[in-house]
Amino acid sequence: MLEIRNLNAWYGESHILHGVDFEVREGEVVTLLGRNGAGKTTTMKSIMGLVPRREGQVKFRGAEMVNLPPNHIARAGIALCPEERAIFGSLSVTENLMLPPVVAPGGLDIPTIYSLFPNLKERAKTAHGTRLSGGEQQMLAIARILRTGAKMLLLDEPTEGLAPVIVQQIGRTIREIKNRGFTVLLVEQNFRFASTVADRHYVMEHGKVVDMIPNEKLEASMDKLHEYLGV
Repeated sequence: MLEIRNLNAWYGESHILHGVDFEVREGEVVTLLGRNGAGKTTTMKSIMGLVPRREGQVKFRGAEMVNLPPNHIARAGIALCPEERAIFGSLSVTENLMLPPVVAPGGLDIPTIYSLFPNLKERAKTAHGTRLSGGEQQMLAIARILRTGAKMLLLDEPTEGLAPVIVQQIGRTIREIKNRGFTVLLVEQNFRFASTVADRHYVMEHGKVVDMIPNEKLEASMDKLHEYLGV
């Protein structure tokens, strides 16, 4: 579904990605693991066309995306949930959900979204974005892109800073949306969480992919993984 080949990216004179290669098959959940500064978030933004300069191949369902602007990439069916969440603080939960455009058929309707996120249903009309907890904001950020009809979801650090009970709920939601036919690329530092949702894990170091670990081999690869991710 998504094929990345020799992807390079720059911020000004800073060369951040150095020939990134990986692929995501339709219906998979795949994680990008790595230390801070490894290039994971830049990879996500490069897929969406949100870096000033990028080169290489970004193919989505066989179509080249690397020279397209972000709005065209979004309408092709890729949606980004950024680490900073970017919900609208002055709008209610329901208003936030209704705001994104529908880019393709197959997006989830509001009742289905509220069945996935019962916390949001309770806060639907009474809470503005600024009054939501961090966990509720993260749920809303994920829920919002599920409405659009995009089938490829890019989730950047969805569990960072959240309480364990909310992390568990995010994990259940990712597994459920996978069952509904969505494909997910997930940036994570918490490989223990990633192991509960993902099929495969790509490890990034210094702006490139250095390893791929199938989830069934994750436990046997712990020593190597600690070496990759340790400070």
